[in-house]
Amino acid sequence: MTTETREFQAETRQLLQLMIHSLYSNKEIFLRELVSNASDACDKLRFLAIADPALLGGDELAVELVPDEAAGTLTIRDNGIGMTREEVIENLGTIARSGTRKFLESLSGDQKKDSQLIGQFGVGFYSSFIVADKVTVLTRRAGAGEAVRWESNGEGEFTLEPSFKQDRGTEVILHLREEERDFLQPWRLQAIVRKYSDHIGLPIRLRNEKGEAEALNQARAFWTRPKSELKDEDYQHFYEHLSHDHQPALAWAHNRVEGGSLEYTSLLYIPSHAPFDLWDREQGRGVQLYVKRVFIMDKAAELLPPWLRFVRGLVDTADLPLNVSRELLQGNRTVDKIRAALVKRALDMLEDLAEKRPEDYAKFWQAFGVVLKEGLVDDHANQERIARLCRFHSTLEASEQKVSLADYVARMPEGQDKIYYLSAESLAAARGSPHLEGFRKRGFEVLLLSDRIDEWVVAHLTQFQERKLESVARASKDIESKIETADKARHENEYAGTLKRLGEALQGRIEAARLSVRLTESPVCLVAGEQALSRRLEEILRKAGEAVPGSLPVLELNPEHALVQRLRDTADDAAFADLAELLLGQAVLAEGGQLPDPAGFVQRLNRLLLEGAAPSRIVLG
Repeated sequence: MTTETREFQAETRQLLQLMIHSLYSNKEIFLRELVSNASDACDKLRFLAIADPALLGGDELAVELVPDEAAGTLTIRDNGIGMTREEVIENLGTIARSGTRKFLESLSGDQKKDSQLIGQFGVGFYSSFIVADKVTVLTRRAGAGEAVRWESNGEGEFTLEPSFKQDRGTEVILHLREEERDFLQPWRLQAIVRKYSDHIGLPIRLRNEKGEAEALNQARAFWTRPKSELKDEDYQHFYEHLSHDHQPALAWAHNRVEGGSLEYTSLLYIPSHAPFDLWDREQGRGVQLYVKRVFIMDKAAELLPPWLRFVRGLVDTADLPLNVSRELLQGNRTVDKIRAALVKRALDMLEDLAEKRPEDYAKFWQAFGVVLKEGLVDDHANQERIARLCRFHSTLEASEQKVSLADYVARMPEGQDKIYYLSAESLAAARGSPHLEGFRKRGFEVLLLSDRIDEWVVAHLTQFQERKLESVARASKDIESKIETADKARHENEYAGTLKRLGEALQGRIEAARLSVRLTESPVCLVAGEQALSRRLEEILRKAGEAVPGSLPVLELNPEHALVQRLRDTADDAAFADLAELLLGQAVLAEGGQLPDPAGFVQRLNRLLLEGAAPSRIVLG
């Protein structure tokens, strides 16, 4: 076959341009990325050789760096799995990765921020073009006869042609720009390898002009080294290699379990910020799995539950077979034991972070709190521990989401025996809700919940420290008893006829009309029946296309409000109906809902104003 010219995938061209410019200040990472790729290729060959030892032969797997000052090239060479022509096209011409478009859309144009995002995405092979104006790749797949030569200047095209390579593996030849020739200096290469790649568990060698090879790293898997000889910066460098995240991890746990029924080493990290694809359902999750130092899979989702999907790290065990597959991991008793231990370790890390470094824990909660709350729904066995780690907004905290359930219970005043909460579409809607008025007046703190998952959380987390959770937007007799007023009996006599007329005027729209003890400023509010679904959960399910059991809200009126008193004193049926619709519309709007007939609402409001009511007397909220 003759030389073939192909165009890069559109997303690849866009990423190349963004990456080269955004990462210009941190150019040395190209070597970290290429050495990492070479190491991965060796890991893949080692894994395939379990089933076919002939692929590996007697060679020692290694990575070599070959600088050539005369030619101005730096070669990164490995004797790993290599690539076929089709794999070269897939791996070096396209970005075959879920979430690519979303990633590109998340870029802001801010070089510093985009640099961090690009690091999360993983720059890989394309980092070559940060320092090279031309890149040549020569590769031969293990077990194949023909080699492939790939070449590009990183602009819009690349060429492919058959070639010859005596041994399996891949050579990436960087034709360095004139101003980047210092990357040919042995001392510079040695410093970069020791900084970024010392943890790699196979030899990385520097070959000089005489053909002699010098080892640059310890060639020992990072997690097998004693914790006593590792420093914080060592753990952070390994985290950067593992996650492609340039921001430091918040915490980590390095543990070795030996003896008994299990033997494994785990290294888990808590990131400091959420990746751009945290909510991408197609994106694989989980920690890396090794068996006896042999890399098995990149994302073993079976080792951690979905509510800990933000955890990064790896597990190396001697208790699984080398040929283990995803199917064998499912329902495996050894995997279940390791998973339970990893969950405990992750919760230990978070508890330690929350207790000793609350400011860092606040960063964690801001990034991953919504994900952690999934555990309250999915993991009943650990629900109490997860609940202690949760943080909330409340009526006592103006801005920060930092109230723990333990803090809330500790400052409950005498006479309060339940944990009160309000769920709303947004924090602003919760803070402005009329449901809070009576509770504020009595000095009862209310948790403010605005995440979509919160409706499922309160359905599963029904109590904490033997205190039940209670919604202040529910028609509960217990809530009424806590904020009942002395004038309740008198008002009920005054409004008996009004409530009956109101129920008839709004028949089919409300379950009932009644006087409220929770309102002190607003004229009306809607509450869910004591046994009904919350109004917000009904709305969430309805928007998701779910069948929602029919239930009508209760309309509560503030008997002290001038607008409600006007309703009581209105004899004309048409005017009463207009005012009733106006009050119902206000209640819907106050909780962030949508009016079924906005134009009709405005017409009624205008009609009431024009009929002679002084605007200063009609207080609408």
